[in-house]
Amino acid sequence: SSLLAIDLWASKRLGVCAGEGSAWGSARPLMKVIEVSGHGIPWLLGTFYGLCQSDSSAAREVLLNLLFALLLDLVMVAVVKGLVKRPRPTHNKMDMFVTISVDKYSFPSGHATRAALVCRFVLRHLVLAVPLRVLVVLWALIVSISRVMLGRHNMTDVLFGLVLGYALYSVVEHCWLSPLTAPALFALW
Repeated sequence: SSLLAIDLWASKRLGVCAGEGSAWGSARPLMKVIEVSGHGIPWLLGTFYGLCQSDSSAAREVLLNLLFALLLDLVMVAVVKGLVKRPRPTHNKMDMFVTISVDKYSFPSGHATRAALVCRFVLRHLVLAVPLRVLVVLWALIVSISRVMLGRHNMTDVLFGLVLGYALYSVVEHCWLSPLTAPALFALW
């Protein structure tokens, strides 16, 4: 119970953008843009669009697996949120971009899970220069930190989300979809 108390206390202290009147309330619009950058809907729509527009079989394979990873992420986060049912922090304003029923719960942070998953996926499957690789990692960290700063999540929600996203990527790698393992799926594209 003392660890939970420390988590709640620290999360409230770090929720500096939780409202317009908060310590860093003027940064709230920027934090909300960062929030959208880690939301599932833009990632799903962008991946699906890329999959439909791709004319390379290698690109389709990577994008199909990214789509699989994003769907797995959404399902796993929803299941864990539905089982744990931890309420969001009391200082959270429920003004999030497109929410569904399990989004009223806090544990784990879906944004942190997705950020870790996408970060690992991008670093593994895209050839990027070192500065861009650093930016991808920074994006994942900033998305995760923004969840606590906006008052959306407690610190443990975000930390568990990062661990879950990291682990989910390993599942995606293990179940990698290819024209050999899932020919019917690739025949659709």
